[in-house]
Amino acid sequence: MGYLIGVTALWAFSFSLIGVYLAGQVDSYFAVLVRVALATLVFLPFLRPALLRGRQRLALMALGAVQLGIMYIFFYQSFLLLTVPEVLLFTIFTPFYVALLDDALFKRFTPIYLVTAALAVLGAAVIRYEGIAGEFWLGFLVVQGANLCFALGQVGYRRLSVTLPDSLPRYSVFAWFYLGAMAVALPAFALLGNAAALPTTGVQWGVLAWLGLVASGLGYYLWNLGATRVDAGALAIMNNALIPAGLVVNLVIWNRDADLPRLALGGAIIVASLLLNEWWLRRRVAATA
Repeated sequence: MGYLIGVTALWAFSFSLIGVYLAGQVDSYFAVLVRVALATLVFLPFLRPALLRGRQRLALMALGAVQLGIMYIFFYQSFLLLTVPEVLLFTIFTPFYVALLDDALFKRFTPIYLVTAALAVLGAAVIRYEGIAGEFWLGFLVVQGANLCFALGQVGYRRLSVTLPDSLPRYSVFAWFYLGAMAVALPAFALLGNAAALPTTGVQWGVLAWLGLVASGLGYYLWNLGATRVDAGALAIMNNALIPAGLVVNLVIWNRDADLPRLALGGAIIVASLLLNEWWLRRRVAATA
């Protein structure tokens, strides 16, 4: 859980950095490409290809392609179809996908995960809901594509991790994950990117460097590592814990408008869902013992 909490705090800053310094100023596909390329460079020196079989390498690359590459394509396209509040609202369905996919991959059904994930969704909805207007069903489906990709990447890594020996240092093979994302990000920029909208200031390049080396590089490695050390219910909840964390950082540093009572209520619901999940997990462990 410590890894997930740490990355949540790390990513809480990323939302505001993107919104303030990159959105509408730097081509989104170029930003994705730079982030993925820098993250790849972080882990390439540690890569030991012989530690994984060919099928395992392909599986890890496929997870990176889905969780980072394809997810970002869906996510950025959604802003062409929806307003920002609508995109934010529709991302709160991720915990459902995490819980359901985890049960599907491990061939089980755990009803409590749906309860705790639903509570987390409710808490996020309390914080983010600003109303929906206009034609949005296509946009809704596009956002769900992004949510599903992000959830599938997390759950898939959990499933792959159990097939790897405990003694295997995960950092020595994680470059395959980013190479898979590069296989999507590079052609996406070549086909869809705008070369006239590259960074023009040192601040923009600095933000991209931070997002690539730290938020994407260190962040996704620790997030996926943390995902293997908690149950699916806690993982689903931590996906939505990013919402209040990001809003708090935005409010404190950039002084953006925020509905504090709504933020407090939604955050309390998410915390309650996490506590419920932990209580149930302790009961299950005690019963097994």
